[in-house]
Amino acid sequence: MEIYERLQARFREEFGVREDVRVFFAPGRVNLIGEHTDYNGGYVFPAALTYGTWALAAPRQDGVYRFASVNFPGKTSCEAARIVYRAEDGWANYPKGVLHELAALPECSPLLKGADLLFFGNIPNGAGLSSSASVELASAAAVTALAGIDVPMVELVKLAQRAENRFVGVRCGIMDQFAVGMGKKDHAIMLKCDTLAYEYVPFRIDGYKLVITNSNKRRALTDSTYNERRRECEEGLRELQKRLPHLRSLGDLCSDEWRQVCTALPNGVIRRRVEHVVAENERVIQAAQCLAAGDLHAFGRLMKASHESLRDLYEVTGFELDALFEAAAQADGCIGTRMTGAGFGGCTVSLVKADAVDAFKRQAAEHYTRATGLVPDFYVCELGDGVGEVVLPSSV
Repeated sequence: MEIYERLQARFREEFGVREDVRVFFAPGRVNLIGEHTDYNGGYVFPAALTYGTWALAAPRQDGVYRFASVNFPGKTSCEAARIVYRAEDGWANYPKGVLHELAALPECSPLLKGADLLFFGNIPNGAGLSSSASVELASAAAVTALAGIDVPMVELVKLAQRAENRFVGVRCGIMDQFAVGMGKKDHAIMLKCDTLAYEYVPFRIDGYKLVITNSNKRRALTDSTYNERRRECEEGLRELQKRLPHLRSLGDLCSDEWRQVCTALPNGVIRRRVEHVVAENERVIQAAQCLAAGDLHAFGRLMKASHESLRDLYEVTGFELDALFEAAAQADGCIGTRMTGAGFGGCTVSLVKADAVDAFKRQAAEHYTRATGLVPDFYVCELGDGVGEVVLPSSV
């Protein structure tokens, strides 16, 4: 309870004494396998973490929303009737974007009376574990709860994605927000990103631990690089649709069809991008089957194959992530490892024997630091639930 006492004290510092403060938590997410398939309409396999973002919120009646953060200096405010993007507002543009999307809904707009919100996150910033989606869903849960707005979680997920796409200007897929909103303790989610069809898969890893390793190479996948990959995939889809007019997305292209039409893509770069998407999509399906069958070693092999494809075909890993992948793969007790997130920095996720975690950390760190000069951070993770309100004891 100490964290909540500290946050309550900080809330009082920022906004004054209030008796009606409510607490909400939205997790970060890790994608176990299925990278750069989301915006291609394919399968992904994310899970919610127990790391995440807390939002303390108290209602106002003047239509003003004030935002403060334990992690970042300064305070930002806006009126529900006038919400504009301002680069100088930094992180606060994410909750503002959510508010902007809610205000655009005729049934919600009259109910937005204002609120004071304090955020605190323990997700490593810039590590690729979806701190932005976590802030968005924490904001959405807090604002709607205070306003008495009842929105199904899947709709809040879509709204949060729209906020990032339209207001913040990042063309992200739906995976991050979906995992943060719809996560389930001790389960991963197999999600088809174009239809939002999903299935919870029990994540039973008895005798093993899930270890996320932050490369501490600040993620440097620029918007231009990310959008370039999207354009390459879109170009590949357009060319393939000349041969396969029924094809709606690369996520619907199976390996048998791909083998028959791959020569229709004379551009080697475009062909490699599509090859990754097709193979990665099928790896997600196989990974879910491996977990259901309790075959963790097969699951681990798929993780390694995923990283190699992202390195060789999609070319989004970079020197540091490749060095970390090699370091983890050679360390004691590791049966599977791969980059997770957009790439060019951020994190790897590894499956490690429980009694070898300490040796894994030591050996992976030594190898990685020798190769890069950077010192990694390790997080032994549990899978948690999606966003929700935290009910505190009355003594807090």
